[in-house]
Amino acid sequence: VGDMVMAHTLVQLLAGQHDELHMAAPPATHALGSRMAEISTSHLLSFSHGALQFGLRKQIGRELRAHAYQAAYVLPNSWKSALVPYFANIPRRVGWQGEARFVLLNDRRQLDEERYPLMIERFMALAHPQGELPAEYPLPRLQVDPANLARVVAELGLHTERVVGLCPGAEFGAAKKWPAEHYAALARTLLEQGYNVWLLGSPKDQTDCARIAELAPGAINLAGRTQLVDAVDLLSVCQQVVCNDSGLMHIACALGVPTVGVFGSTSPGFTPPLGEHAQVAEIELVCRPCFQRECPLGHLNCLRQLQPSEVLAKLAI
Repeated sequence: VGDMVMAHTLVQLLAGQHDELHMAAPPATHALGSRMAEISTSHLLSFSHGALQFGLRKQIGRELRAHAYQAAYVLPNSWKSALVPYFANIPRRVGWQGEARFVLLNDRRQLDEERYPLMIERFMALAHPQGELPAEYPLPRLQVDPANLARVVAELGLHTERVVGLCPGAEFGAAKKWPAEHYAALARTLLEQGYNVWLLGSPKDQTDCARIAELAPGAINLAGRTQLVDAVDLLSVCQQVVCNDSGLMHIACALGVPTVGVFGSTSPGFTPPLGEHAQVAEIELVCRPCFQRECPLGHLNCLRQLQPSEVLAKLAI
């Protein structure tokens, strides 16, 4: 999800080069295409996450031939991700070389990680034949659907005044997750100050959110009760959002909501929260960033030692 949101930087650059932009994305992120103003059509890549499903990719590619696309920009670096544009007979297929995609891509770039330390830079560089970056970086921006927001708020019986959103999940792994006990301590303080606290996340985050709700009575557990675009709309009415380094962090920033991103095993030097009102909460340790899914030392001190009071101090409340 985070990568999809950050890809909007490239989308904005391409909008000035092409008359019409389509996006192809897997089920987990497909709906976000409808929230990008420059995307006219979003195609569903219906294969399973991580699965080759060569025949299905070939079938989808052949179905897309009818659109007679002039160019395709392939953002993932995997070999299989370049199959659909190849089978769609798109004449110009752009991307980083990645997994030896010599035939699948015909405009292959060699990634210079020092030249492009940020992920958004690696995306945006594909818009220019020489990999030049814009003088001013565009920020990801997502649109809100007021009608859907009203529907979700009514169905869930939510109050939208003085809301702080907490997003304790992280698809990458446990080494990105600030402890549930810390989120709960922060939630209790916010509740005492008269704020509504929403816990947002996917079905995978239900256990963590349930634990936080148990430790902070009054916090509303919405994990698994919303679709991704519902979460987009709900985050848009939050006064503040606290997230791990996750997709919801990037969504909150792309909505212009003041956001504090909590970083543990990863680094804001690669995927920072992007926004005028974005902040980072982190501590310096010799072992971080390690970019591991689980703490290799077994202590998770990079997150456990980051106290709720330090995160609270960053909130504009």
